[in-house]
Amino acid sequence: MNRRNFLQTAGVGSLALASGVTACAPRLNAIAQRSAHRVPKLKLSLDRIVKETVGLRPFRASGPRIAKESLGNKTIVHNYGHGGSGWSLSWGTGNLARELVLSTGEKKVAVLGCGTVGLATARLLQEKGCEVTIYTKDLPPNVTSNLATGTWSPASRVCDPKVASPEFRDLWEKATRFSFRRFQFMLGLDDIVSWVDEYSVSNEPMQPRTDPAIGGEVYHLPGLIPDRKDLSPNEHSFGAKYVGWRSNMMFNIPSYLHHQMTMFTMLGGKIRVQEIKRLEDIDALPEACVVNCMGLGAKEVFNDPELTPVSGQLACLIPQPEVTYKLNARGASIIARKDGIYLGGNGLVGNWDTTPQREVTEKFVYTIQQVMNEMRA
Repeated sequence: MNRRNFLQTAGVGSLALASGVTACAPRLNAIAQRSAHRVPKLKLSLDRIVKETVGLRPFRASGPRIAKESLGNKTIVHNYGHGGSGWSLSWGTGNLARELVLSTGEKKVAVLGCGTVGLATARLLQEKGCEVTIYTKDLPPNVTSNLATGTWSPASRVCDPKVASPEFRDLWEKATRFSFRRFQFMLGLDDIVSWVDEYSVSNEPMQPRTDPAIGGEVYHLPGLIPDRKDLSPNEHSFGAKYVGWRSNMMFNIPSYLHHQMTMFTMLGGKIRVQEIKRLEDIDALPEACVVNCMGLGAKEVFNDPELTPVSGQLACLIPQPEVTYKLNARGASIIARKDGIYLGGNGLVGNWDTTPQREVTEKFVYTIQQVMNEMRA
């Protein structure tokens, strides 16, 4: 076959192929659309529950306390009271606390508390050349931060907007933006921070929750994570009438806390297991500047009447490798982490009891099981 005949033959074949591809395109697009959010079902039963816990969120109606005060010959920098936003805001409020510490000129600093807020604050101080010692009653996993769901929610129970000052909104935004940038630096580090698909499923039109008493996001800052998208029925496999989807960040809590403690000690930080029960215990510390990241522990020590617990129960299922999403449905939720799949969704303001209630777990299981049963094949 000469070159001219070959090109003519190839041209006809290409046109036929292009025509076939064009004809198939709508069908392929439809298939892709239908399969875009076909998530695997969760294996759900009470006998797959391996752990039940209750964590206490430290809530202040006016918002987290980020402030500096004198206590005798010491300077106290407060960084506590984050409600349900402690994980998300840990780097941001840690940065605000760091600015207050640096204004004192002190280089030897004590940090009270070894949760996610205390560890982030300590790491940030190290970056400015400070010699940091953490004083803590307990170490992970025996800290409140270990009992969280671990998703990006910087405005969850962060304050009561009817009580918080107008200036707090700007403070929150500064902390949120700083935290978000720091978490992006941690992506790819053994999945301690990752992006996941998050679905909201309801038979009623979905409205944003803004009431802090029920865990609402009291503020919204556009442009950080993708906006929620409403899915059409042929884009998902849920049986509900209204389904929303967005990408969100998740923190794999055990590996994250281990990473933070490892980095802190590797850079010369010291950790002392020592409970702080009263102001005299703080006065006895050798450091002249002390950062208070005690969470609910600050209530009695610093006589903060505004600080109150909001309890939240979690039930942990055996991990299911193919389930990698988060789901919110009818007052219950699941979040798939490396250490298990966590069911939750409740919040009791003023409740100090950390005893798990089996009926609460049963309600979570029943609610999510109904969602699974309604999913299309």
